[in-house]
Amino acid sequence: MMGRVTLRNLAAHKIRLVLTAVAVILGVAFVAGTLIFTDSMNKQFDELFSRIGTNVAVDVRAKKVVGGDDDGMAAQPVPAAVLKTLRGVEGVKDPKGNVNGYAAVVGKDGKIVGTAQNGPPQIGTNWTTGGSYDLASGRAPQGPGEVVIDTRTAEKGELALGDVTQVLTAGPPARMKIVGLVDAGNLMGATLTGFDTPTAQKLMLKPGYFSDIEMGSSGPSQEELRDRVAKVLPQGMEAVTGDQLREESKSDVAQMMSFFRTFLLVFALISIFVGAFIIFNTFSMLVAQRTRELALLRAIGAARAQVTRAVIGEAVAVGVVGSTLGLAAGAGLASLLQTQMGDAGQGGLTFTATPVIASYAVGILVTVVSAYFPARRAAKIPPVAAMRDDVALPQRSLRIRVALGSLLTLAGAGLIGVGLAGDGGGNPAIPVGAGAFGVFVGVAMLAPVISVPVLKVLGAPAARLMGSPGRLARQNALRNPRRTAATAAALMIGLALITTVNVLGATMRASIDEQVDAQFGADYLVQSQGPGGVNAEAQQKIKDTPGVVAVSPTYTAKAKIEGKDAFYVSGDLAALAKAARLKLVSGSAGGGPASIMVDEDTAKDRGWKVGTPVPVRFADGKTESLTVAGVYARSDLIGPRMISQQAHLRHTVRPTVGLVVVDTARADASTKAALDSAVKAYPNLEVADQATLKSDARKQVDGFVTFLTILLVMSVIIAAVGVINTLALSVIERTREIGLLRAIGISRRQLRRMIRLESIMIAVFGAVLGMGIGVAFGAALQNALADQGLGVLAVPYGTLLVYLVVAAVIGVLAALWPAWRAGRMDVLKAISTE
Repeated sequence: MMGRVTLRNLAAHKIRLVLTAVAVILGVAFVAGTLIFTDSMNKQFDELFSRIGTNVAVDVRAKKVVGGDDDGMAAQPVPAAVLKTLRGVEGVKDPKGNVNGYAAVVGKDGKIVGTAQNGPPQIGTNWTTGGSYDLASGRAPQGPGEVVIDTRTAEKGELALGDVTQVLTAGPPARMKIVGLVDAGNLMGATLTGFDTPTAQKLMLKPGYFSDIEMGSSGPSQEELRDRVAKVLPQGMEAVTGDQLREESKSDVAQMMSFFRTFLLVFALISIFVGAFIIFNTFSMLVAQRTRELALLRAIGAARAQVTRAVIGEAVAVGVVGSTLGLAAGAGLASLLQTQMGDAGQGGLTFTATPVIASYAVGILVTVVSAYFPARRAAKIPPVAAMRDDVALPQRSLRIRVALGSLLTLAGAGLIGVGLAGDGGGNPAIPVGAGAFGVFVGVAMLAPVISVPVLKVLGAPAARLMGSPGRLARQNALRNPRRTAATAAALMIGLALITTVNVLGATMRASIDEQVDAQFGADYLVQSQGPGGVNAEAQQKIKDTPGVVAVSPTYTAKAKIEGKDAFYVSGDLAALAKAARLKLVSGSAGGGPASIMVDEDTAKDRGWKVGTPVPVRFADGKTESLTVAGVYARSDLIGPRMISQQAHLRHTVRPTVGLVVVDTARADASTKAALDSAVKAYPNLEVADQATLKSDARKQVDGFVTFLTILLVMSVIIAAVGVINTLALSVIERTREIGLLRAIGISRRQLRRMIRLESIMIAVFGAVLGMGIGVAFGAALQNALADQGLGVLAVPYGTLLVYLVVAAVIGVLAALWPAWRAGRMDVLKAISTE
């Protein structure tokens, strides 16, 4: 019987439940879209790696001393003499040396094909017959003036066979003729450029060296051949099986995709969390409106458990429908994400069981859990309630709610503090996330108490300026603080997180500006957009530019210091100290060829002082004792340590200049124009002054803030749906009241205005609450990260004002349908409604 009751209730209240299903659909769509998208990307990467090194049995490479990309700095290259040795090892088949590095092709528009920085790699390699790829047309490169490129790069750069184009590497740019096009398949946005081996060695590595040496097997197993090869290798070299090599490549990508999936799922869970408030609020109102109906069921013999199951059954139905539609919407979202990935997202969607199972599990579970407490309250309605007109659901005292809310808020704030301080050990994101969850739930529990004084203030202008509709709107918002708070809490969460992101973004901008103003002492920097660096030819042109007084190349690398990977900057120490306006605490910046300078925090932690010998193990595996020449105050531009240029170059086969510090006689527009002209032939180089550095940094921060805000907008949309749902159900609940208002003379226009004003008050209350929490979160993050460079707290008041206006607009839009529905009610039918 109760099953039929559940089905009839679903049919009778389908309009009311549609908006609840929308909250489920949006949350599930985010989850499903993330899983489908990452599954599709993983499959594309698997297909990409399946074509690479398929015939490799063993690979010989240098042992890595420090972590990092294998770009010639993280490990030593392999001498060509090793290749000759390997040809004499029994079982080795067709050994060949590989040369890999950075090589970018310039298109006909004069711009680099592909993303110059922080994008898919621009791969340069030596072209060998029988490698991983085949030529689609043309022939293999021969000599220093020829090159082959992949077909997709040629298409994007509007290049064809026989064209002469510029190729950028770590060395001087070269004009080369395209003699072949490579069928590389889907490289997911990467570009592929191939040279003959001597040219590749000269441009990307060093003559007489290979990045690694690969070989097949004429019979022995991979493990057996690896062991044979390892016996003839010089010190510092290692042999790995082809399976291990391929697994390492896949593992790196899998780790990246796992992080990306987790990152997106966090925002999906935020949307689901917001949706849970909507579902809870909707079922609470539906149960309240059906109190007499449920009491009659109890009166004719339905047990408490049956009533509970009936309401839970409705929630399950909503969850199933919402999950099904959310899964379909998730596929569309995944397709949209792929289009935003450009070339990296051209492989189509991959569907596995994981997103299907996760979608239904999340959608149904969240809906049922959110509806459980309203269902329990429904079961507590006594049968005698069916005889009364004024029956209402029993509600607990707000005192218990306030106590629990306060406890949760304080506990959540404490967890956030522990996570940000890093005192809890392990992953700090766990206590921070748990703490934020606790704060949100705690504030949501406190919101009914907070709402009363806040809504009185927010509603005062409407009550004064809008007359009766304004006063009625304020009273309606205050009538049921629990319902108002639950509706506002959904909007509060989304805007709290968006506000946190914006406060963090404004803080990053302000801190960077302060650092550049305080620490940037050079006239100009010439920096490379991408890993190619500033080549020697470009450095000479910069040096020869009229008005240039001094040019200082700067390097960045990693070494092992006291057993740990340590990032360092290298160059002329005196020039770097001047360029970064270092404040020396002790010693000097004019150390010898085996010098190291450290900031005072590092010196204090390690017990170092001027003259202390520091053993440093460089990327080539060799250890050299460097002497502390000076100790300086903390510098965010330089970092914790600098090593003399001579020491760095002694241990680097292929040094790459990341940027050049330029001092001029006069830093003015003409000098800047002259420098721009000097590097015009190098599309990967940029001349930067203080203003340029600030502008570049702001663009990166703005991109970061925009990206996170877009991901959080879904939760705001769900919250807006919640406001619509609450108002629509509220209109149905107050049908008789609305009829009486119309009967005593209130016009349809005034009625609609009343509902709009009520909606605006609820939305603005949620926004105020959320922005207050967001500013507090942002301030806490800034305080915790002050030692990491975020020294200036900045609150973007203008942006927050815009968000407040947007919240009011959301309130207006959310009220359109409920207000229209209220205005169309038949007065007599509304008055006669029970």
